[in-house]
Parts: sequence; C-alpha cells; structure tokens
Amino acid sequence: MSVPYWRLSGFYFFYFATLGAFLPYWSLYLKASGFNPVEIGELSAMLVGTKIIAPNLWGWIADHTGKSLRIIRIAAFFAALLFAGFLFAQHYFWFAWTTIAFSFFWNAVLPQFEAVTLFHLKNESHRYSKIRIWGSIGFIVMVTGIGWFLDSQPVALLPFVIIALLILNWWVTLITPEAKYLSHESVRLGVLQIIKKPEVLAFFMVYILVQAAHSPYYVFYSMYLKHNHYSTSVTGLLWALGVLAEIVLFIYMRRLLNRFSLRAILLPSLILATVRWLIIGWCADYLSLLIFAQLLHAATFGCTHVVAIHLVHLYFGGQHQGKGQALYNSLSFGLGGGCGSLFSGYYWDLLGSQFVFSMAALCCCFAFVIAYIWVGRENKLALG
Repeated sequence: MSVPYWRLSGFYFFYFATLGAFLPYWSLYLKASGFNPVEIGELSAMLVGTKIIAPNLWGWIADHTGKSLRIIRIAAFFAALLFAGFLFAQHYFWFAWTTIAFSFFWNAVLPQFEAVTLFHLKNESHRYSKIRIWGSIGFIVMVTGIGWFLDSQPVALLPFVIIALLILNWWVTLITPEAKYLSHESVRLGVLQIIKKPEVLAFFMVYILVQAAHSPYYVFYSMYLKHNHYSTSVTGLLWALGVLAEIVLFIYMRRLLNRFSLRAILLPSLILATVRWLIIGWCADYLSLLIFAQLLHAATFGCTHVVAIHLVHLYFGGQHQGKGQALYNSLSFGLGGGCGSLFSGYYWDLLGSQFVFSMAALCCCFAFVIAYIWVGRENKLALG
C-alpha cells in the first residue's frame, strides 16, 4: 500500500497548528485570567505532567490491540471536547482539572501517530522529515496569525480558535488509514530488557534534560518578550522564525542523515542549545541576537527531535514501537517538561529570568556529557 502522504502530513499540520495557537499564547491567556507566574508554571506542569502516564497507557493498549488509529481518534475527539471546559473555567482548580483531563487525551495522540507514520513508511523512515515538515508549516501559520490577531482582539477569544483546530485535528485522524507492522524479527526482546540497556537509559536522561531546558521557553517566552516591550506580533514572528529554521532543517535532514551519524548530529545540537538559552536569558534587549537564538531552534528542537525519533525506532523495533514512542514522550516532554515548568514557575519572579535560562543552559551541558559518553556511538543510518 502506498504511503498516504497528504493525510499523514495533514495530521501534523493541524496538530502543530494547534500548538502554534496554544503554546506561545496560553500563558498570556492565563495571565489575563488572573494567574501569577507560580500558578502559570503549575498549570503548565500539569499539562505536560500527564505525559508521564497517559502516553504509556495508550502505547501499551496500542501495541497489544494493534488499533493505533482507533486510539488516536478517540483521544483526539475527547481532547477537543474537554478543552471546551476552559470556556466555563472561573478559578484555579477548575483550570487545573480541565488541564489534566484535556491533556490526558491530548498527550496520547502524537506518540501513537508517530508510530503510525513510521509503520506506513516501513523501510523508508528517511521520508519522515518530509511529512513532519507540514507540522512546522502549520505552527508558523498559526503562531504568526494569532500574534497579529491578538494585537487587535482580546486574548479571551483564544480558546475558541484552539477548539476549532482540535476539531480539525480529529477530523484528519478519521480519514487516515490504519497501518500494520509486519514483523520479521525472529527473537522478541522484552521492553524492559530494552529499557535496561545503558545507551537507552542514557538516551532518556539526555532528553529529560533537553525538555526541562526548553520549559521556560515554552511557558514564559511570550511573557518575557512582552515584559521587554516587544509587541504580540513581533513575538509571533520570533516564534515563527524558530520554526521556519526547523523547516529548512527538515528539507535537508535526509542529506544530514546520509552523511552523519545520529551521534554526530545530536552532540553539536546540544552545544547550540546551551548557547541559545544563554542568549535568550542575557540578551533580551538585542533583537538581532534574539533572532539568531531563534534560528538555533533548528538544532535545539529540530535536530534533537529527529534524532530521537530514529533512535526510538532503532532501540525498540516495530514490535514495541508504540511503547517506545510513548516512553520517549512521557519521560522527555512529560517528566522533563513538567519538572522544568515547575522550576521555572517557582523561580521566575524569585531569582529572575536570567537565572532560569542559565539553568536551562546548564541542563544542556549535562545532556551533552551524558550523550558524549553513552548515546549513539554506532548508530549511523543507511539511507542511500
């Protein structure tokens, strides 16, 4: 069966368009709703914290039933339905419970769809970047559009936009065909045996640190720019610039994978991540440096994410792909992102943004050391 390129790409477009509307501006919505930085950090931690449990539960079900698309469709439907609860939320606990309920389903969607995409691609996993690029395009469309929109319209309208995008995301899952993994592996290695391997444990530790480092950027970057007197439209353009750099990377990613090992791509990306967080933390008054820092998003997220997807594919094989993608999402974005969100929320006002972004840079330094010693020494993809 041929790869359903446009339906797979359509999912990524609407999924990341939703993130483009949500991620940069939700903290502004929460602030307008009367929450302080500590509460915003806690709510953001709840949003990603469900990734510790939800993707693993859904991944286990998907691998044991072989019904990944059905699970994705159910999760996408309830994510849209439950997000509507924010329209009626009036106090912290309502926001908290709505966040937990929505994110429990929302966080199940992407890791399982990553597995579905790789199943469709079979031995052509190098084509992943050409499909994933549409997610970056969707993000740019919404992050710039919402930025201009909020310059003239109240941020209270943001949940309505996000609900519409969530519904479109659910619709795309309905028209995407299921994919089956055809096993050619003679020996089935247990998932716990895979996780216990030193290189796999090190891989997870690296990505926990990487996502913890990204958390202050995801949670407070828009507020940070507003505090430094940048308009909402400029904020949206800076977010978009980072993802535009990511798109350029995806276009050339196959050439990089052909030429370099996964390790040789990951290590420089971690160094550039350290540089990026230091620039953002200490050079907010210089727009040219902020622009440069956003261009580094190609490395700090684009390269690291593509490397992670391929490493999970190599480590866990087809039989455990759903659980592997779920573990990657839950430990990196869930545990790492949750801890990073809590830390940045508690210390943003107490010790300042420069301290928080400096700690993000330090996390990337630790990640580099771990990756240098343990991760990916022999993993070079043959993509000829």
